[in-house]
Amino acid sequence: MENIVIFGSGDIAQIANYYFKTDSNYKVVAFTVDKNFIKESTFEGLPVVPFEEITKIYPPAKYKMFIAVSYAKLNKVREAKYHEAKKNGYELVSYVSSKCSYLTPYQHGDNCFIFEDNTIQPYVKIGNNVTLWSGNHIGHHSIINDHNFISSHVVVSGHCVINSNSFIGVNSTLGHKVEIGKENIIGAGSIITKSTGFGEVYVPAKSIKLDKPSSEINL
Repeated sequence: MENIVIFGSGDIAQIANYYFKTDSNYKVVAFTVDKNFIKESTFEGLPVVPFEEITKIYPPAKYKMFIAVSYAKLNKVREAKYHEAKKNGYELVSYVSSKCSYLTPYQHGDNCFIFEDNTIQPYVKIGNNVTLWSGNHIGHHSIINDHNFISSHVVVSGHCVINSNSFIGVNSTLGHKVEIGKENIIGAGSIITKSTGFGEVYVPAKSIKLDKPSSEINL
């Protein structure tokens, strides 16, 4: 097993540690965060060391790294640490669940985290630093570019493109050949049938309450 250090000490890091421990060939040996954010000396029973000192304690010649950070600021916090770690010489590992249907012939990028029950259809291309939470459908010939976060039960139809630094909310649907612009927020439950521009935000129509009891509705 290869030894890795996880950047982060929050929920995402805890979850990443669980999956690496139970379903991978990587062994997590420590966590690291910026010195000012260290609250405890240990996390999940492992040492937490300052990121500023990481190359001395866990040198990149012997250890690899995973950046376990959320979609904060359209993934730019995770992206910044991704670049810092690579600048320090670390190889960034990816995790693909053994319960994922990974059918594309193309290799995903580095620092990706692909949870269980994702269906990655043939000829999909996945870039670097991409999170695919559980239960998504990524349609054939689609492209997910770098530094994206796709939450759960998202349907991406065939020949779609998701450009960098976007967030796709739960239960969203992208129609055939839709391109999502850079730095988009697609809110939970949105249905996108036309391509979007830079920095756009989409939310679904609100549900309305009918002014009659359910007993009067014929289903």
